[in-house]
Amino acid sequence: MNDLLISNARVLTMEGGSLGVRPKADVLIRGGSIDQITDEIDQPVNHRFDAAGRVLMPAFVDCHTHACWAGSRLDEWERKLKGATYLELLEGGGGIMSTVRAVRKATRDQLRDDLAVRLDRMKSFGTLTVEVKSGYGLTTASEIKMLEAILEADGMWPGTALPTACIGHVKDPDNPDFVRTTIEETLPEITRRFQGITIDAYCEQGSWSLDETLRLFDAALEAGHSVRIHADQFNDLGMIPEAIRRQLVSVDHLEATTPEHLDQLAGSETFGVMLPICGLHLDDRYADGRRLLDKGGKLAIASNYNPGSAPCFSMPMVIWAAVRHLGLLPDEALYSATASPAKLLGIDDRGRIAQGLRADLVLLDTTDEREIAFEFGANPVAAAWAAGRKVV
Repeated sequence: MNDLLISNARVLTMEGGSLGVRPKADVLIRGGSIDQITDEIDQPVNHRFDAAGRVLMPAFVDCHTHACWAGSRLDEWERKLKGATYLELLEGGGGIMSTVRAVRKATRDQLRDDLAVRLDRMKSFGTLTVEVKSGYGLTTASEIKMLEAILEADGMWPGTALPTACIGHVKDPDNPDFVRTTIEETLPEITRRFQGITIDAYCEQGSWSLDETLRLFDAALEAGHSVRIHADQFNDLGMIPEAIRRQLVSVDHLEATTPEHLDQLAGSETFGVMLPICGLHLDDRYADGRRLLDKGGKLAIASNYNPGSAPCFSMPMVIWAAVRHLGLLPDEALYSATASPAKLLGIDDRGRIAQGLRADLVLLDTTDEREIAFEFGANPVAAAWAAGRKVV
């Protein structure tokens, strides 16, 4: 790869648990990695880019998405506009199950190609690392088809797509023995084909109960998987104490979490992941990001990009919503969209701007980073580089 010097930038390094602002700095990239960050670099390079005082920051890390799907839920959305609740749609065989039926009919190539289009959209808004869950298959073969499609799509774009096996997304109403099948048949096959992949489930009324979820997770942990959980979206079923006890990677959603359980999460090593687009699109209910941070918790924010409850691929919009509805300040939202989710995903080479890290960078079309949380409706990304190669 050719060398690149990005000069005259307001650099947000995300070092030291904060924005780590360098008001005027140059960043030298060699071989796809960050080589130097100093006030001024004067040496020959193949390519130069003048940032003209604009904000240079790590590319966004979207740590919770369901971006691999088939079909459409527009008809159900219209039913919601007429008064149907999300749980009513789910319990009536709609919601996630309608997408499950479409995914089962789709080929792996169709899933891969559709996901590649969505990843390209996410890239244009500054996201270069994306966690993508399965979970719309609900049979062993369909879940494997989804995970293979995610891995193939990862190879088709310049960023990084990380698969998660969300095999406990909902229960298949056509399989009365679904929980046992998932634990005793699907999980072992996932373990065989995708050793160490993260396992996920949705613990909620109308989906997996607390006891069923813990049975799946204990089996997954014993098989060597890391584990994440969707919990407390509509009801607090007591998952957080169990997640802490099992040292799960994260608890995601948290809209219905009690203050007591949120404080317990804040005092643990488990991340809280908040998804404000769900509140914007579904029901104006939001998790308490302010409380989690004030109590010392580890917070990441994500898009939850999916065909039903969060049809949004823009991390700038997530930041805007987090400031408006989670109680975050702009600097906290930016950190929670970059360095924090990179740590959650266990990726140490991005999410910050430091020597030796992968040069996944975004240039904002502003000289003040607070602008990204203030304006909305437009794309604030002026340019982006994936491993030092310009992709936006």
